[in-house]
Amino acid sequence: MPPFRADHVGSFLRPPELLEARDRHFKEHAIGRAQLREVEDRAIRGIVKLQEEWGLQGVTDGEFRRTYFHVDFLEQLEGVEVKGGIQVKFHGAAGDVDFAPPVMHVTRRLSHAKPIQAADYEFLKSVTRRTPKVTIPSPTMLHFRGGRGAISREAYPDMEGFYEDVARCYRDEIRQLADAGCRYLQLDDTNLAYLCDPKMREGAKQRGDDPDELPRRYARLINSAIAGRPKDMSVSVHLCRGNFQSAWAAEGGYEPVAEVLFNELQVDGYFLEYDDARSGDFSPLRFVPKGKMVVLGLVTTKLGTLESKDDLKRRIDQAARHVPLEQLCLSPQCGFSSTVHGNQLAVEAQGAKIRLVVETAREVWGDA
Repeated sequence: MPPFRADHVGSFLRPPELLEARDRHFKEHAIGRAQLREVEDRAIRGIVKLQEEWGLQGVTDGEFRRTYFHVDFLEQLEGVEVKGGIQVKFHGAAGDVDFAPPVMHVTRRLSHAKPIQAADYEFLKSVTRRTPKVTIPSPTMLHFRGGRGAISREAYPDMEGFYEDVARCYRDEIRQLADAGCRYLQLDDTNLAYLCDPKMREGAKQRGDDPDELPRRYARLINSAIAGRPKDMSVSVHLCRGNFQSAWAAEGGYEPVAEVLFNELQVDGYFLEYDDARSGDFSPLRFVPKGKMVVLGLVTTKLGTLESKDDLKRRIDQAARHVPLEQLCLSPQCGFSSTVHGNQLAVEAQGAKIRLVVETAREVWGDA
């Protein structure tokens, strides 16, 4: 079962034809949704072919139908509205980047009124012989950024009712994906990683939350959201410290959340950022129990410079001092385009990095 020895987070740089079509649809209103979807379909066929040629066993649609990794999904839940944004300073090799990602507000009781990803999954399944992977935002994304202030007190005087409804919406969506054949699901979560950053933890306190308790509450939410999934469906969670135009928002090792993350969260695998010092060392992996997989995100998607295969093997060996080698896999640290804007590296570098992951995995574990 997934995750695979050589894996990836999911998003890829959007091709020019797709970006142009999106502008013609969303900005110029020159083409309709059906015409845009035709362009998306062609682009997805292309990125699927590349993933197969690169040697990947798990294949995504590149998130080519999305503007943001999380908003496009969450705003399709009844009761969610996108209002403004929260200013966040992202940090990158070229300097700081100011960005105000949209904030979801819960304005009334939540409900899952329609399938969100099923049609997209069915198209992906139809164009690959490999394992199709669906990536969706973690259910925690409806809480952390806005906190209690972004959730209607009239609709949810009691926060437990909010968490229960979020989980129920996710169970409905996951059941529909399972019925369509999905057996590899990934939840993309920035918040558990943000709770490793002292500044982000202080921000949570100011919003009225306990940063020590939130990981446990989030674990219960995610567990409830994926409860009832088929036994042969692999669910992984990807932890991210922000990924916008090659910049990040948070820093800090996994120690503050590690014990809860690995032992209370009932998922099969963890995609962890480990491309540079801002993610800390490998010692938190000592909490990983038997039977769970850790995908080491050692290859950065933020820079085009290609890592050394010897350095990757050395770091895998370091991680294996804390968790058995057979429980480890390799991937890039994040997607190449968590938002439609994309990271600042060439398309050729994107392919080279995926091929490096596959080749290294084959040499370390004997397969990818």
